[in-house]
Amino acid sequence: MSAVVEVAALTTDRPPPLTDTAMMGHPRGLGLLFLVEMWERFSYYGMRALLVLYLVNSLKWSDGDASRLYGTYTSLVYLTPLVGGYLADRFIGTRRSLVIGSIIIAAGHFCLAFQSMTTFYIGLGLIIIGTGFFKPNVSTMVGQMYGEGDTRRDAGFTIFYMGVNLGGFLAPLVCGYLGQKVGWHYGFAAAGVGMLFGLGLYLWGRDRYLPGIGLTRAQTSANAAAQGAAELIEPGKLSIVPGLAGALIGLMLAAVLHGGWLGYAFGVIIGASLATTVFGTRGEERNRVLAIFIVVFFVVFFWMAFEQAGSSMNLFADRHTNLSIGGFAFPSTWFQSVNPLFIMVFAPVFASLWVRMGKKGIEPSTALKMVLGLALVGCGFLFMVAGGRIADTGVKVSTMWLMMAYAFNTWGELALSPVGLSYVTKVAPVRFASLLMGVWYLANAAANKLGGFLASQTENIPKLGTFYLIPVATSFGAALLLLLLVPWLKRLTRSVKA
Repeated sequence: MSAVVEVAALTTDRPPPLTDTAMMGHPRGLGLLFLVEMWERFSYYGMRALLVLYLVNSLKWSDGDASRLYGTYTSLVYLTPLVGGYLADRFIGTRRSLVIGSIIIAAGHFCLAFQSMTTFYIGLGLIIIGTGFFKPNVSTMVGQMYGEGDTRRDAGFTIFYMGVNLGGFLAPLVCGYLGQKVGWHYGFAAAGVGMLFGLGLYLWGRDRYLPGIGLTRAQTSANAAAQGAAELIEPGKLSIVPGLAGALIGLMLAAVLHGGWLGYAFGVIIGASLATTVFGTRGEERNRVLAIFIVVFFVVFFWMAFEQAGSSMNLFADRHTNLSIGGFAFPSTWFQSVNPLFIMVFAPVFASLWVRMGKKGIEPSTALKMVLGLALVGCGFLFMVAGGRIADTGVKVSTMWLMMAYAFNTWGELALSPVGLSYVTKVAPVRFASLLMGVWYLANAAANKLGGFLASQTENIPKLGTFYLIPVATSFGAALLLLLLVPWLKRLTRSVKA
C-alpha cells in the first residue's frame, strides 16, 4: 500500500482521537456515551428481569418453554448487531445507527405495554432489530475516541462498562417493582421511557462532546479534505464473493447439523462474517481477525453460564430463596440488581489494577484475563451447587448463596467483558471495526441460545445441586483450554499490544 493510501485508510476509517481529558483524564464524550448506554441498558435489563417470570407466573408457561423463548430472544438481541455493525461500517455510520436503534427499541418496549400476545411478539421483534443498530456502534464509538497505543483505553472501557451496569442496577429496582407489584405491563412501559431518555441525551450532546466521532467514511473524508488534508484515496471496495461463499458454507453446515431456523441464521452470519473479514485482510491483519474469532469462541462458554441469571437463577430466586428481610418481602427481580451493583463497586478496582500493572509492565494479556474470567464464573456456580442442594430438600435458602454466586460471576465479568470490548477495538482492522464488534456480540448470541437451552434442562434434571454442576464443568474446561492457547494468541496479535 502506498503512503497516500495508508493516510487515506487511516483518515477515512478512523476519526482523530479526542484530546480533552476533562472527565477523570478521559474525553468528555466518554461521559455522554456512559449515560446513553446506561439508559439503553436500563430498558434492556428492565425487560430482561421480567420476561421469564412474566411468562411463567402470568401466562402460565412451563419453565422449559419460558427458558427457550428467553434464550431465543436474547440470542437474537446479540445476533442482529452483526448486521447493524456492517451497515454502520459501509453505509450509515455509527452516529445515525444509534438514533435509528434507539427509536426502534423504545417502540418495542411500548408495544410490550399492551396486553396482547400480538403486540408482545411485535415488541420483542422491534427490540431485537433496534439493538442490532445500537449495540455494536456505541462500543465502537468509545474505541474511536482513543488513538492507537493510548494506555487509557482499557480503563475507558471499564468506566463505560459502569454505565452499562448503572442502568442494569436501576432497571430491576424500578421495572421489576412495577412489574411484580403493580402490573407486568407497567414494568415494560418503564423500560421504553428509559430508552427515550437515552435518545434525548445523545441528540443533545453528540455534536458538543463527540465531534467527528461516528461519521460515515464519506463524511469523514469530506471533513478532512475541507480542512486541507492530504489527498485522500477511497479504499477499494471489497468483493462480496467471499461473504456469499461463506454464507453458503455456513448454511450447508447448519443443514447437516439440523440446526433449525436459528441455526441456519447463525450458520449464514458466522460463515459470511468469517469469510468477509478473513479474505478481506492479509498478513498480520488476517492473523488478528483469526485471534478475534478464537477469543469469541471461548467467550461463548462464559456467557452461557453467566446468562443463567435471567432464567434458572431468576426462577431460583423466585421459588427457593427467602425473600423476606425484617418483615418486608422484596421482589425476586431485585436480585437482578446485585450483579450490576457489584460491577459499580469493583469496576474502579479492576480499572486501577490494570493501569497499575501496565505501568509496571506486568499486566496480563487480554486472553489471560479471559482465562481468569472463566475460572471465576466457574467458582461462582459452585455456590449455586451448594445452594441448590439445600433447596432440593425443600428448604428456602439464604440470600447468601445467590449473593456469593453473583459476586464471583461479577469478578469474572470484569476480568473478561470490558477488556474484551477493548480488545476488539485494538485488534480489529479499522475497516471492519463495527463488523467485528458485531462478531464479539455474536458470542453473546450463541451463548444466550445455549444458556436458554441449558436452563430448560431443569425439567430433565430436577435436582438443582446436580444441574448447576454443568456450568461449573463447562467454565473450568474452557478456562483450561484457553490457557493452553494463550501463547498462540499472543503470536497472532504481536503487531498490537493486546
